[in-house]
Amino acid sequence: MQAILNVAFPIFGVILAGYLAGRWRILGGEATGALNAFVSYFALPVLFFGTLARTPVQAVLDPALMTGFGLAVIATFAVGMISTRLTSGGGLAAMSLQGIASSWGNVGYMGVPLCLAAFGEAGLPPAMLTVIVTAVVSMVFGVMLIELEVAAGHGPLKTFLRAAFNVARNPLPMSIALGIFVSAIGLPIPTPAEKWLDLLGAAAGPCALFAIGLFLSDKSIKSGLAEAGLATLIKLLLQPLLAILVLPFFVDLNSVAGKVALLMAALPTAANAFVLAKQFDISVEQNTAAVLLSTGFSVITVSALLVWLRIS
Repeated sequence: MQAILNVAFPIFGVILAGYLAGRWRILGGEATGALNAFVSYFALPVLFFGTLARTPVQAVLDPALMTGFGLAVIATFAVGMISTRLTSGGGLAAMSLQGIASSWGNVGYMGVPLCLAAFGEAGLPPAMLTVIVTAVVSMVFGVMLIELEVAAGHGPLKTFLRAAFNVARNPLPMSIALGIFVSAIGLPIPTPAEKWLDLLGAAAGPCALFAIGLFLSDKSIKSGLAEAGLATLIKLLLQPLLAILVLPFFVDLNSVAGKVALLMAALPTAANAFVLAKQFDISVEQNTAAVLLSTGFSVITVSALLVWLRIS
């Protein structure tokens, strides 16, 4: 119960504040896009870069943690794809989007603030690693599979390069790569720049959580509940269960890294699932519903996990 009050309540409380601000139209119609842009292009990239640039590379690129978490993400991606094939007979693009909804947790917007609240600065390096793994599996691989159907005839190499380019130009993976590079070469960061990084990066957590609430306030569930329900079950229950079973072979679950990976596996579907569905105009209703349902039920599941992990 102490974990819910100390960690979960503040996290979901900020999301609720954003949701209410959106429903009551306090910030105006353009607020969601503006705040999302600030978080995506400024606050989170600065937080990621600032943390990684000052963290030894070996503390971030942990092959064991990467493998264990990656297996859980890949498995749930595959189960999500199969679930759509069996329930609706969807094509490769629809299957891939369901795989993304089932495996791509909200590791950036919700996961990083959650790990900061639960573990402090020690939770950031393993959290960054889960962001990398999720981006590679769900974004690169998922988008490539969608493109194979949407851009049929363009060839697999061109499709892969197009998907990789879409990921590379995203400021979050770019800031991660740049932060790791700066750390690897040992480039010192001047004090004024450090203070700027800390000041702007500190805005990432609360603004990202508030932005989730704003996003949810703009959406409604009209259809696609069957597939969205399956994606929610796979994301909130199957992925953390697989993490519990697989991670002990690679990392101690009682360590900060193990607990961070387990928390990240339990997060709800990222809003990116809706963004990609909208971009390709495929399974938009299902992915919108998956984001809404999983985020709503994660209040219970993530809080329960915090209690189980005895995080206070």
